[in-house]
Amino acid sequence: MMRGQALLTGFNCVADPSAKILILGSMPGIKSIEEQQYYAHPRNAFWKIIESIFKIPHDEKYQRRLEMLKQQRVALWDVVHQCVRPGSLDADIQPSSVQVNDFKALFEYAPAIEVVFFNGAKAAELYKKMVKVEDFELNSKRRYVQLPSTSPAHAAMTLAQKLAIWQQIKV
Repeated sequence: MMRGQALLTGFNCVADPSAKILILGSMPGIKSIEEQQYYAHPRNAFWKIIESIFKIPHDEKYQRRLEMLKQQRVALWDVVHQCVRPGSLDADIQPSSVQVNDFKALFEYAPAIEVVFFNGAKAAELYKKMVKVEDFELNSKRRYVQLPSTSPAHAAMTLAQKLAIWQQIKV
């Protein structure tokens, strides 16, 4: 850990044992950590995309949105459990500080997860680099798909373009 920089801790997994899909971000941004809510930044497109796909109103109370996601058999988590990152940009995550979440435990709890969708390139990169899938994926047919980030920092695509690609999470 760099001197003077705080170790950030992510959120608990939102999952039901019957989950069929898992959406993985990298690490919650500052606004999300302040609000203690996944994708809390008002310009993050995540909840608007979820509303369009699953009809979960983006302005519904947060706990209700999470319950509705679970009813759709969608689990939500991040690759990183703890790290040092000044600000909210994934590029600023300090690699030597990263501790990943316990995916073996998650897949034991929710063995029906068929597809893991990464919310952005950094989530996919961190997972592939830091999660030792050979420890628990020996006979799995689980698929892994990288989606464009819903972050406002990923401005290369419009909401409509992101939504068109994100439609595939409806399995």
